[in-house]
Amino acid sequence: MFTVIFGRPGCPFCVRAKEVAEQLKADRDDFDYRYVDIHEEGITKADLEKTVGKPVHTVPQIFVDETHVGGFTEFEAYAKEHLGLYAA
Repeated sequence: MFTVIFGRPGCPFCVRAKEVAEQLKADRDDFDYRYVDIHEEGITKADLEKTVGKPVHTVPQIFVDETHVGGFTEFEAYAKEHLGLYAA
């Protein structure tokens, strides 16, 4: 399972998404991720909208196995439901 997180500097939800991804990477052998800094990579809001397939108002925008999951809240919920995040 591979996750891509599109984020930007100074974004607290981007930091939280990376923390969740790091936790999943530590807990699971089948999980890895890449963080893409949209400013550093020169990715515009219009570029993200083309990738996502709909208007984008916020970051992070997160994809799991090339499927758009949403932002941090949706990613955290997905990880809890499907990946055992926070499971004891």
